[in-house]
Amino acid sequence: MSRQNSRDTAIEVAVRRLLHAAGLRYRLNVPVPGMPRRTIDIVFTKAKIAIFMDGCFWHGCPQHATQPKANAEWWRAKLDKNMARDRETTEHLRAAGWTVLRYWEHEAPDAVAEDVRSAVLRLMTKK
Repeated sequence: MSRQNSRDTAIEVAVRRLLHAAGLRYRLNVPVPGMPRRTIDIVFTKAKIAIFMDGCFWHGCPQHATQPKANAEWWRAKLDKNMARDRETTEHLRAAGWTVLRYWEHEAPDAVAEDVRSAVLRLMTKK
């Protein structure tokens, strides 16, 4: 598990490049306010947009998640905790007035970047 990238995954880097090319500036791996040891992958602070790029295995993608056969009970508990933590983080940020966008690693970077871009523009024009 220690060899798994938690930052700078292929989808994150691809989306970040597209956002930067579109002229958007953001912050990376920002701590979640009031929640220790949790970070937001991509953050637009002025617009209060938190973007998470979730891995299919680690976060329980309904289409691609797999169940390890070895030590299955331990893995099920581990992955269930990950999903519960994701829900808790999302609820915490929304309660604080943030817009939370979550994407799966299998989603097309172009589509993700366009969705993020339109959300940023929409929220920035409101302020």
